Amino acid sequence: MRPEILFPLFAEVTTLKGVGAKVAPQITKVAGPLVRDLMFLAPTGLVHRRATTADQALEGEVAILDVIVDRHIRPHKIGAPWKVRASDPTGFVHLIWFRGGPHLERLLPPGERRIVSGKVEVFNNEIQILHPDVVKAEAAGDIPLAETIYPSTEGLARRIVRRLALEALKTAPELPEWQDPAWIERKRWPGWRAALEVLHNPQTEADLSPDAPPRLRLAYDELLAHQLALARRRQSRQTVDAPVITPGPASEQMLAALPFDLTGAQKQAIVEIRADLASGEQMGRLLQGDVGSGKTAVAAIAMADAAASGRQSALMAPTEILARQHYQRLAPMLESAGVRAVLLTGRDTAAERRPKLAALASGDAQVAIGTHALFQDAVAFHDLALAVIDEQHRFGVSERQRLQAKGKGGVHLLTMSATPIPRTLELTQYGDLDVSRLREKPPGRTPVTTAVLPLARIEEVANRLKAAVAEGAQAYWICPLVAESEAVDLAAAEARAVELRAHLGLNVGLAHGQMNGADRESVMTAFSEGHVPVLVATTVVEVGVDVPNATIMVIEHADRFGLAQLHQLRGRVGRGSKQSACILLYGDLGDVARERLDVLRRSEDGFEIAEEDFRLRGGGDPLGLKQSGFPAYRFADPIRHRELIMAASDDARLILNRDPDLTSERGKAVQVLEALFDWRADRPSAD
Repeated sequence: MRPEILFPLFAEVTTLKGVGAKVAPQITKVAGPLVRDLMFLAPTGLVHRRATTADQALEGEVAILDVIVDRHIRPHKIGAPWKVRASDPTGFVHLIWFRGGPHLERLLPPGERRIVSGKVEVFNNEIQILHPDVVKAEAAGDIPLAETIYPSTEGLARRIVRRLALEALKTAPELPEWQDPAWIERKRWPGWRAALEVLHNPQTEADLSPDAPPRLRLAYDELLAHQLALARRRQSRQTVDAPVITPGPASEQMLAALPFDLTGAQKQAIVEIRADLASGEQMGRLLQGDVGSGKTAVAAIAMADAAASGRQSALMAPTEILARQHYQRLAPMLESAGVRAVLLTGRDTAAERRPKLAALASGDAQVAIGTHALFQDAVAFHDLALAVIDEQHRFGVSERQRLQAKGKGGVHLLTMSATPIPRTLELTQYGDLDVSRLREKPPGRTPVTTAVLPLARIEEVANRLKAAVAEGAQAYWICPLVAESEAVDLAAAEARAVELRAHLGLNVGLAHGQMNGADRESVMTAFSEGHVPVLVATTVVEVGVDVPNATIMVIEHADRFGLAQLHQLRGRVGRGSKQSACILLYGDLGDVARERLDVLRRSEDGFEIAEEDFRLRGGGDPLGLKQSGFPAYRFADPIRHRELIMAASDDARLILNRDPDLTSERGKAVQVLEALFDWRADRPSAD
């Protein structure tokens, strides 16, 4: 139950004065749908103003001037500004609008006194203010000398956001202290309500600093709330009885059927997973390892263990291609160990599905391999005990839970990823998931040379590709879209395929998500068998395509992709013994995009790449839907402030160890904290 004291904060923003049907969507876009979201909206800057006269105004400062309007100078041609000439006893000032109109004559009638404020510029030795941010008839004393700047959006003035943020602040109640008093005193942090006051009313740039005590206090509150929620979820999972799974004859037969010897890292991962499965507590583990490091083999051993214990397991993959690939590789090995596997995908006909569903319901089939079809209502398991999620970043939390819900009790969870998305890394580092890492590189794989080039050199890349294909190479060419978009100027896969066919004079395949499954699979098969030398595709080839002869990967607008996705795409090449290359073509690079591509250029280490992705994009909401992003306060960067996160994690465990039911005074306070920072709350509710 949400504490009643928080009800005003969880009301819709429309309850604030001045937020109607037109403004509400804009405020929701900037901050969120709730009053609480506005209350936590941190300012991004501070404007300092100085009351002065025309002759004393300094270029670059934000001045407040008390003037008399002289006359309006209308634009004499298209694109010319609307000028208003004004003066005080010391000189003249021109007020400039590039989107002016007759409304300015009503706002600034000639002969009238006005108080104006804005950034001073000097043009042709004249003082001017471009687009003044304040024009009023009242006294200058009403204009704050220090005013916060908030994020905004088109059609929503920053001053409106500021006014509404301050209105939201008024609804913030005094809450009981949830932080340890000794910790607060040692850090010299203010109370929660006082910290909010400074957040919205900073007096100096120091108050806006990431290291300002009020901001650190609020950042730590949010981190502690997350860590408490994660710790309580882990605590809840560990109290759920789960099937005891131990190795048996089927496990040994499965090991013998593997066409290779396990690496040391694989053996260690199996030891860790088996310890979880035999504990009687519900497993939650991430198996992390670069492409080709043997994650699937480890998962197969765990599924064989489940079968040896008389239980069932399910392996869910994000694409039909990958699911079929898993089935084709694992089913024969499982079969040799006496374990029957079935494949379930969305393309199965009713006649094909019927015997498979019956085998799972009766227990005749011990392993189900498939896509999202595995958690559909028609699928019933006899005794599901282990859920394995491949490419886990492609699934939402709710999808994983729906598969686990197919079991009778606590279903063990094993997720796999080459490069986890930031949210997953946060879960593994600071809360809910244990992690096993396969750090050993698979034998026979060659490093991939990565180049970062501007899109202006695309013709040069195409020419080099033509020469490589003439020598027998195969290549992927990745485009983000499949049709021209007016909103985003990105190369379309369909158009690029046509251009490359003309340029290369070769058969160029095309695969994208809007094709029907049979057509797409036909193209992918032709590419895999070498009949198609170049495959233009969207990210449908991110997983589940294994073409050892493919040695070139070209990714257009690589700056638009996340690091995890780029690493997965690059993993499609370098799968054989030939030297491979990945070319990342970029458009306009911002600072973050430049850092992201530089990480790919210098490293093939999926662990390092995951950490960098985490640092650059943040951990998102580990309990909700956001896969990346920073906490409410950007300065709570999970890497730069790792000590705060670890302190919050330790504090959360200490709180729960001392008071598991949270019935003490501090326990009740931290329950309020959890409810306050419940980022899943997207509508007002008392529950």
